[in-house]
Amino acid sequence: MPTSSVTKRRRRRSAPTPNQAQKLRLIPEITVNAPERPSSFAKYHLAPAILLTLITLTVYLQVIHLPFTNYDDGEYVQNNPDIQRGVTKATLRWALTSTEHANWHPLTWLSHALDWQLFGDNAAGHHFSNLLLHILNVLLLFFLFARITGSTARSLFVAALFAVHPINVESVVWIAERKNVLCTLFFLLTLVEYSWYARRPHVGRYLAMALLFALALSAKAMVVTLPFVLLLLDFWPLQRIKNWSQPSDAFPVPQLPPWKIALEKLPLLALSAGDSVLTMIAQHKANAIKSAKFSLSGRLANAIVSYAEYLWKAVWPTRLAVFYPHFAGRVGLWRVLLCGLLLAAASVWVWRERTRPYLIIGWCWFLGMMVPVIGLIQVGDQGMADRYAYLPLIGIFVAFVWGIADLAKTTRVEVRRSVVVAAVLALIFFSVLASHQVHTWRTPYDLWSQAILVDPNNSIAEDVVGSEILMGALNRGLATSSEAQVHFQRALQIDPKDSDALLNIGADLQAHGKIPEAIATYKEALQYVEDTSLKTRILSDLGSAYERVPDIATARKYYLEALNLNPKKDPTAFAGFARTFTDEQIEELARTLSAKPTAEGFLKLGQLQESAGYIENAVASYRHALLIDPKLEGARSALGRFPNHNQP
Repeated sequence: MPTSSVTKRRRRRSAPTPNQAQKLRLIPEITVNAPERPSSFAKYHLAPAILLTLITLTVYLQVIHLPFTNYDDGEYVQNNPDIQRGVTKATLRWALTSTEHANWHPLTWLSHALDWQLFGDNAAGHHFSNLLLHILNVLLLFFLFARITGSTARSLFVAALFAVHPINVESVVWIAERKNVLCTLFFLLTLVEYSWYARRPHVGRYLAMALLFALALSAKAMVVTLPFVLLLLDFWPLQRIKNWSQPSDAFPVPQLPPWKIALEKLPLLALSAGDSVLTMIAQHKANAIKSAKFSLSGRLANAIVSYAEYLWKAVWPTRLAVFYPHFAGRVGLWRVLLCGLLLAAASVWVWRERTRPYLIIGWCWFLGMMVPVIGLIQVGDQGMADRYAYLPLIGIFVAFVWGIADLAKTTRVEVRRSVVVAAVLALIFFSVLASHQVHTWRTPYDLWSQAILVDPNNSIAEDVVGSEILMGALNRGLATSSEAQVHFQRALQIDPKDSDALLNIGADLQAHGKIPEAIATYKEALQYVEDTSLKTRILSDLGSAYERVPDIATARKYYLEALNLNPKKDPTAFAGFARTFTDEQIEELARTLSAKPTAEGFLKLGQLQESAGYIENAVASYRHALLIDPKLEGARSALGRFPNHNQP
């Protein structure tokens, strides 16, 4: 049918002039660049946020059934009287000045105190707090990248990887690692605030960002690298650097010269420097820095191998452990060179692909955020730790997701569908592995047995497994355990200077009445011990052994050393020190009775022995008193307190 003249006239009237055409061409660009209203942003991102929450809960909700662990949870929460005061002025003063456990992290201490006030010794509440913080971190990561990149799907996948990746289990499940999830919360809040500051620079927004950064530092010092992360975001995706790139379409911000962008980071660098000084002071006070234990070449080798191991675990997160021994002296030169070649090749490739800025940003994020914990300044005996990867691997996730998404755009529809299916399968695979890894934390024995399976040359894991077996034996009324001793002996074979193993072997010798051998083993342990709490235990056990000799003066000396070293946390040493005075009375009375035995004297001797805990000796003294005077009612009633012993 021919077109009517009316229709033709309408088309002619709707044809734009050149100026109108120019305006029309601008309209789509203005629409794309215009930021979404907050209500619009929430509308289109609410469903992904709910999905992320459900995924995270599916993997981690089981944590509420887990107990406290025997790895720092006691020192941080269960046996910490400062935490158990709850949130008070005294707790606040203590948190701000405490450098316990080689850290200055007052916000972490206060979060534990609040949990204790709310949940007491119910581990479920403490675990749920960690889980809640992890969920908030997942959502913040999603909202941040969705906002500043304009890509909801890619940001969703990055956040999902972060939510369920098995290497993050340690940070979520371990109550004493509250500092990791807490500092990440404020780290991500700082990035969010920085994005708004970059959008519209204002002193108020800058101060808010600096405050959030200070809170992140007060939870854990690892985030000292945040100013450099901000520089990376300035490069991409914010694209703030003038003459380096075009302004961002997804999140337009004013561009500035490089020197101005660098200058605005100086106050934040000052915060990082101050927190680094506080951390170094805390670590020196706790004698936690072990750089002298490992040579510079050993630390460099450990750092190179650790970087490669973190990358491998990002791809294939099996064989995870709560403790990895240091690599120094345990890996061949060929492995160090191979790992170094891998890192160098990856760096060269990323640089060659610098037209894809997310690659260089993700790679530098990973390398840079690992620097404080990679072991160049060695703190503790571990070579690496899963918890250290919680923040750095975000960079790898971003580079991977954006790279795969860009690759999929250039391929056929069928290939793109395959990529989506593979991504979903990968998330399911990681979720299953993460759920299994959570399950290994159900008991300390399971947790540390897993560490031995991952690396049989793990003396610390052998010590802990042996201690768990020994504690079970003690709870059954046994003084020692041959099964536990197998683990202690194995730990000593791995590390002949393992003071923990030597202590437990000495205790076993003492339980079997081999006092001289036990004393020699304790003294050997003293030569190698570095941890203050462990040294206190060794000194206390030495005092106990010398009591058995008996050498009361020497026993008292070792008990006093233990008390001077750790006066608040060793009731055993205090009881032993007090008992030595009773021992002197017992020794003096026994000499008197050997020359002039009396029923009343043996009754008093039995009472002294009973008060000191020498039950067998006390029963013998009461019986001796009754042999001298069968009518001595005090001795007879005293024996009545021990029905398991036959009366004469």
